[in-house]
Amino acid sequence: MSGRDRYYTPTKELQMTEITRDVLIIGAGAAGLTAANDLRKAGLSVAVLEARDRVGGRLWTDVIDGAMLEIGGQWVSPDQEALIETIEELGLETYSRYREGDSVYVGPDGKAHRFTGEMFPVAAETEAEIARITDILDALVAEIDPDRPWAHPNAADWDSITWDAWLRKQTDDDEAVRNLAFATGSAMLTKPTHTFSLLQSLLMAASAGSYSNLVDADFILDKRVVGGLQEVPLRLAERLGDDVLLNQPVRGLEWTDAGVVATTDEVTVRARHAILAHAPVLYSRIAFVPPLPRRQHQLHQHLSMGFVIKVHAVYDRPFWREQGLSGTAFSPYELSHEAYDNTNHGDERGTLVGFVSDANADGVFELSAEERKERILESLSHYYGPEAKNPVVYYESDWGSEEWTRGAYAASFDMGGLHRYGADLRTAVGPIQFACSDMAGAGYQHVDGAIRMGHLVAANIVEASREAGRDAGVAESSN
Repeated sequence: MSGRDRYYTPTKELQMTEITRDVLIIGAGAAGLTAANDLRKAGLSVAVLEARDRVGGRLWTDVIDGAMLEIGGQWVSPDQEALIETIEELGLETYSRYREGDSVYVGPDGKAHRFTGEMFPVAAETEAEIARITDILDALVAEIDPDRPWAHPNAADWDSITWDAWLRKQTDDDEAVRNLAFATGSAMLTKPTHTFSLLQSLLMAASAGSYSNLVDADFILDKRVVGGLQEVPLRLAERLGDDVLLNQPVRGLEWTDAGVVATTDEVTVRARHAILAHAPVLYSRIAFVPPLPRRQHQLHQHLSMGFVIKVHAVYDRPFWREQGLSGTAFSPYELSHEAYDNTNHGDERGTLVGFVSDANADGVFELSAEERKERILESLSHYYGPEAKNPVVYYESDWGSEEWTRGAYAASFDMGGLHRYGADLRTAVGPIQFACSDMAGAGYQHVDGAIRMGHLVAANIVEASREAGRDAGVAESSN
């Protein structure tokens, strides 16, 4: 059963004018559902309002033309302890990404070069430059606290130079720069490397433990969940039952120190606390009364989503394996800058997943759908040969046009924004807490970070509730 089919039908409670709960959660992604489950375990009542007709947020497993595709996030890496613990606790199984055989690199000569190991098959002097600068980056990342990157003594300076400009100050080897840049540019933040800072790039690497971890596909893209990663939010939501309400975009949120009142087109929810557990670029879709503080308004004008097309190409068999290829492919010169074997567990068919991001994604969306498909498959054929041009199923995940996401994979700051506003991202506003992968430290932009943030804000609310209970007890005993 696909994630789209496992809907929660409107409950009897939706026919009521009002619902009263201890905590209102807006957004039924991994962060919101994690928080809701933690709060329920602590004895607090919850209501989760989700604008979409499904749970999962940026996790979405669906069946397209008979093929199961992970339209959103999908991989699990060894450092993602919060996600791994959740997967195990939910009784889900994982399997390793296929990686036997040679990888492929297309260099500036336009030719496909087969290789094994972590280093691309580049000239010796380029390899030396990549290794040297990687060592510098690993040393810088080791100094960064992913929860407080703005606190580093050099944060202001690092936030004032673009990622591209910093790399080009380190070397005049263009191929080295391109290969170093795309790990945090095209691959993760999915923005052109001249649009974000060195500090933002260091945060992205620190969230994975090191820059070396971030560029190691065998580490960062290690395992997948049998049945798709959306199984995590689906199973978390099943535990909450009727407390998850779909098709309920929140139109207004009134708040005071005493609590909140949220309104949708069908229901009103009163609660003592609220959690905004969705992408911060969507906060403006809610009318806050009173408005959020000026600092929040300024902050969110400096955050924006990246842009990436996730391309799914399904074939009658994984033909690349017959050529001794792992399916892993990279090139900073190709339209699809990276691609992998994405064959589902137990599936006889073969699936490739490729990515087209930032300015390249802008360009192909100026084409017709058929022209875009042709261009992208042509790019994949440069890695795998002409057979890549003829999939039996082809699908493009376009989160940029998805109403309740509007980009991928997550939000990042413009130049100077992280140092200026980063410390305010998680700052509560009265009874309102904020939680999503976009504001995580460890696991930033990943499901792991969303789960960590869900645990964090739930713990904050549980502690606040206990303090309120103690204060009430003291007041009663003094009367």
